Amino acid sequence: MRVLLMVLAATAALGSACAPTLTPEQQQEAECRASGGKMQRVGRLQTLQCVIQYRDAGKACRSGSDCLGDCVAVGSTAPLEGRATAGVCQADSNRFGCRTRVEDGRATPTICVD
Repeated sequence: MRVLLMVLAATAALGSACAPTLTPEQQQEAECRASGGKMQRVGRLQTLQCVIQYRDAGKACRSGSDCLGDCVAVGSTAPLEGRATAGVCQADSNRFGCRTRVEDGRATPTICVD
């Protein structure tokens, strides 16, 4: 019995020693994929980040609480702060670029993130 336990312990030790180790980047990518995302270069510095596509992208909304991400103003020009405006749920978790959030059906200040 003692010999069997020693053989099992040695086998377990060898198995863990042979297991592949992931680099931090590979680990981050694996975690990103597991959460449904994709690693992308974003922002001015083109840093590699996990970007997750939201299931409710493009759905009409009045506030961020209606969406998985933010509720953002529709259109290519930013509406004036405080003005009533239509919103849609943002497409993904990428925080770079310019966007005007919509809260309670009204535009908030436009924010641009490089």
